[in-house]
Amino acid sequence: MRWTLKPQPDTTKVKQLAKDLAVDTTLAKILVQRGIETFDEAKLFFRPSLNDLHNPFLMKDMKLAVQRIETAITNNENILVFGDYDVDGTTAVSLLSSYLKTIHPNIATYIPDRYEEGYGVSFQGIDFAEDNGFSLIIALDCGIKAIDKVDYATKKGIDFIICDHHKPGSEVPKAIAVLNPKQIDCNYPYDELCGCGVGFKLIQALASQRNQTIEDLLPYLDLVATAIAADIVPMTGENRVLAYHGLQVINSQPRNGIKAIIHQLQKKELTITDVVFIIAPRINAAGRMKHGNYAVELLTEMDFDSAVEFASAIEKFNSDRKELDREITHEALLQIENNNEQENYTTVVFDESWHKGVIGIVASRLTETYYRPTLVFTKSGEKLAASARSVKGFDVYNALEECSEFIEQFGGHKYAAGLTLLPEQYQNFKNKFEEVVKATIDKDLLTPEITIDAEIDLSEITPKFFRIIQQMAPFGPQNMKPVFTTTAVRDNGYGKQVGADSSHLKLNIIYGTDQKTYNAIGFGLGDKITSTQNDFDIAYTLDENTWNGYTSIQLMLKDLK
Repeated sequence: MRWTLKPQPDTTKVKQLAKDLAVDTTLAKILVQRGIETFDEAKLFFRPSLNDLHNPFLMKDMKLAVQRIETAITNNENILVFGDYDVDGTTAVSLLSSYLKTIHPNIATYIPDRYEEGYGVSFQGIDFAEDNGFSLIIALDCGIKAIDKVDYATKKGIDFIICDHHKPGSEVPKAIAVLNPKQIDCNYPYDELCGCGVGFKLIQALASQRNQTIEDLLPYLDLVATAIAADIVPMTGENRVLAYHGLQVINSQPRNGIKAIIHQLQKKELTITDVVFIIAPRINAAGRMKHGNYAVELLTEMDFDSAVEFASAIEKFNSDRKELDREITHEALLQIENNNEQENYTTVVFDESWHKGVIGIVASRLTETYYRPTLVFTKSGEKLAASARSVKGFDVYNALEECSEFIEQFGGHKYAAGLTLLPEQYQNFKNKFEEVVKATIDKDLLTPEITIDAEIDLSEITPKFFRIIQQMAPFGPQNMKPVFTTTAVRDNGYGKQVGADSSHLKLNIIYGTDQKTYNAIGFGLGDKITSTQNDFDIAYTLDENTWNGYTSIQLMLKDLK
């Protein structure tokens, strides 16, 4: 692990903010590091308000999209809401379709089959629309590169509205409206929305035409918060506002589908981390193991008992997914060893029998063992399909562009992408990708990094200090939970390895002349027990631990040395 201390911010700004907010300088420093320099900016940060959401009509083509939908309603047209099969796509379809059904009866949904149709807008989906009399398709979380598909639909007399957040190519489809704040000529003030977030801006615009306020749209925010958490978009700006209020909905009045997933949990209040690790994988499992329609049905179900049945089926999908994920990860690691590729700059593995639904998860797992840009391929029809994952600081999308001569189709983000290619191009692509990454990656990026916000004494960790840290939630990219370091700590002699396989580390830490003992847990750090025999340094976050009805602050160790 590389430990990197964040650059020290301007001390004058830190002192002024500490004074204005009546907090200590460590907390003020963390805020200034995150671009929060004034009392007003801190107020926006700590009290995210729905009034701070931007006017949806600032987004390019929003007026055109609303006009086309209003025309469809006036003319009693059939509208097909089309979306990707992952969490962002299925939540977006659930959000838009359920809102549109409150103002128009002729609404249906379509999620492409991951295996028969693949990612994004499909010819099969357009044929379905034609066969069933749909004259307008609204595509969510996909479509920004569907130039040929939109042309195909146009020839059949079917109009398209695209709501996407993926990086556009040099040309965009000739749709009636393209809502994507990442377009170069779109002046919308915030361009990090997820697909469901773009869908929310569309219903916000439609609602404004009906004298509805943002309060009327609160019931949809549980979906938006789930998509923001699952899609790992920056937890800044509008995303932070939407996630903050969406979490409140999840914890107070979630829709039946989400309620069915969480109703047996013992936790009183879910955090964004719980959404990432409990709600999102189950919604994702439907599209991975069976069909994304299950997720949409769950998330739009009005009857709680029926929602529980859907959730039960999806729970089984999720269990199957976990088992497959373990098996394929094991096989992929063996393949790397058998090919003597442990020292490569990239991981590129392939087996035609691997389940397409879990290759993205496997790619993430492989980066935990070999920290480098990773692609996992499997057979998909006559082609090979892959999921790509990157490491912090390296743009895998740009690297794939450099290899485009061997690729049929690709799309995605800086850190995650998908692609297809012909089987005969696999080895050429693999060689080229290794060559491109080797030539362009900073070698430091191949070592996992812990970014540390501040070095502190353990005595600084007071209940007030911890309470303010908690109020910085929801956490996510660009607003991660603060990481601290403390040097020259000691274990009181009762430190031990814990867990069924002794893989975790439990310590009781003492520091300097302070008589207080600080509880610490390090998941996956069991083998570091030998490092605790003398003074050592720790990198950690703060959390609560409840045991026998008593709640205390606990250090969550990320590394020690």
